Amino acid sequence: MTPTDEDISIHFQSERENAADIELVVVVPTWRRPDHLVKTLKTIVSQRPDVPYATVVAENDPNGLGGAEAAKRFFLEHRSDSTVIVAHRRGHSHACNAGWAAALDHYPNLHAIAMIYDDAVAAPEWLDGLVAVQEGHAADIVGGPQLPVFEDPDGQKWKHHPIFSSHYDATGPVPRLFSAGNVLITRAVLDAMPRPFLNPALNFAGVGDGDFFNRCRAKGFSFAWAAEAWVAETVPRDHTTASWIRARSLEQGAISTLLEHQRDATFAGRLRTLGKSVGLIAASLPRGLKLWSETGLAMASLYPFHVAVGRLTARIGRADEQYRGRT
Repeated sequence: MTPTDEDISIHFQSERENAADIELVVVVPTWRRPDHLVKTLKTIVSQRPDVPYATVVAENDPNGLGGAEAAKRFFLEHRSDSTVIVAHRRGHSHACNAGWAAALDHYPNLHAIAMIYDDAVAAPEWLDGLVAVQEGHAADIVGGPQLPVFEDPDGQKWKHHPIFSSHYDATGPVPRLFSAGNVLITRAVLDAMPRPFLNPALNFAGVGDGDFFNRCRAKGFSFAWAAEAWVAETVPRDHTTASWIRARSLEQGAISTLLEHQRDATFAGRLRTLGKSVGLIAASLPRGLKLWSETGLAMASLYPFHVAVGRLTARIGRADEQYRGRT
């Protein structure tokens, strides 16, 4: 369902430039992190890209409105082109869809949107880095690293675990992206992809981003990686326990299966997914030992096994829906 006026309401809007002059819009979905949202916004308004840009904050807590109020106060003190909307339908996919739709509606001549979550802060040259790679490689979609910053000092030991590692190291073309937490998406993609951009049916399964990028790839859009355009993502203490790492690894496996089913839901496709999962179980021991050697983390050796088990769990419909608690 495409966001409508009933789904989205304007909470605050401030313009310095003519809205028609805006070429780049930063979209920030937020849900009950008003203090960290302010940290995020500080690093956005300090950017100095070569193109005029604006910020859209998509509040996804229509009852509390803590993020919307914090963003409004911030933009009144830090004058910049900005819009704060309220996405009345709960969930990650709805918040992203509302933010992207608002960006297109309020800034009709934008060339691209950039995404950052409300638990991250951006590098000083973040937008310049994304734009430079997009232009240099003529890419339709550009992603960058989401570097972990651990609230618990002891959590630093997990830094090289696959859960917190980037999928790519070097700047340049890549086959696909996995997360919308640090990404630039060009107008050509937004115009070509049907709305809603992220499938609301996948709203609480943590699959919407990956499904969107898979559909973009199927349409022939190209991807690139901007290694220097990083954002630093706060990792809370309860995300650095062995039990959480294990649960997240299982979840990643479940997500990969759900994405494969989205691409091919036929019986033959499901058999291929099952065969791949069984193959990953068989390969998990040597792959785990290799990860242990590379990272020095004994827990990392279990990651391939947990991912494979998560894939099999998802096959019988028991995928852990990480966002369900946000309803």
